Amino acid sequence: MVLNALSVDVEDWFQVGAFEHSIRRTDWDGLEHRVEANTDKVLALFDRAGVKATFFTLGWVAERYPALIRRIAEAGHEVASHGWDHQRVFTMGPEQFRADLAAARTALEDASGTRVIGYRAPSFSIDRRTPWAHAILAEAGYSYSSSVAPVRHDHYGWPDAPRRAYRPVEGAALIEMPITLAEIFGRQVTTGGGFFRLLPGAVTARAVRAANREGAPAIFYFHPWEIDPEQPRVTAAPLKSRLRHYARLGAMAGKVERLIAAHDWGRMDAVVAQAAARLP
Repeated sequence: MVLNALSVDVEDWFQVGAFEHSIRRTDWDGLEHRVEANTDKVLALFDRAGVKATFFTLGWVAERYPALIRRIAEAGHEVASHGWDHQRVFTMGPEQFRADLAAARTALEDASGTRVIGYRAPSFSIDRRTPWAHAILAEAGYSYSSSVAPVRHDHYGWPDAPRRAYRPVEGAALIEMPITLAEIFGRQVTTGGGFFRLLPGAVTARAVRAANREGAPAIFYFHPWEIDPEQPRVTAAPLKSRLRHYARLGAMAGKVERLIAAHDWGRMDAVVAQAAARLP
């Protein structure tokens, strides 16, 4: 059996890319925070299923909820970095990216008491516009990144990037683990997040089986806010963003539980270790 990577991108409902032009960062602290309660629900779901996962967490969240980060680590899950405050990498320059990485890592390591060796860019925002990003991750000592989505999408995407694990920096140990793709009506989409919520579960299950038949792990992700149908509504956001964000929130927890039960899942660092043994 191939071990697949189960991952959670820990951010609150108001920090998503869909609302970045509707909610100002300076207003975040005045909004209702639901990330701690929702992440605890995810932890309980994983405990019932008997699986371990990687929680790619914002430094902003770790600074405000260090006890949550400690609970994640003490439950046997991996704590990894999702950057500081969900700023997309392609909106930063190299020095700003270095500072963002450092601030997030410090907050996460202080809170968890563990070493942070993994990184996922907000909104999979490492792409052809950021040729320096992987090199900076390697210099900073990260073992792996899961920051590339090899698709075309209006918010993200690097369609000509490799679709399986690869080493993006010559001479460096860093491994990139691209998000796994599924196909629906001839279109390639990511397995996880909004597409997982909106599409039949069989679409993702097929993608997982296809990767495993090749001897490759599937990389799956979702967010704590996606299992929270009671979260506040952002009426000022564009209709397309609202449809993406709020659709089928009530169905998400059950879909995740069924997916977990059907395949073998584990932490990203364990999956990366297996990939490293196969890569030159």
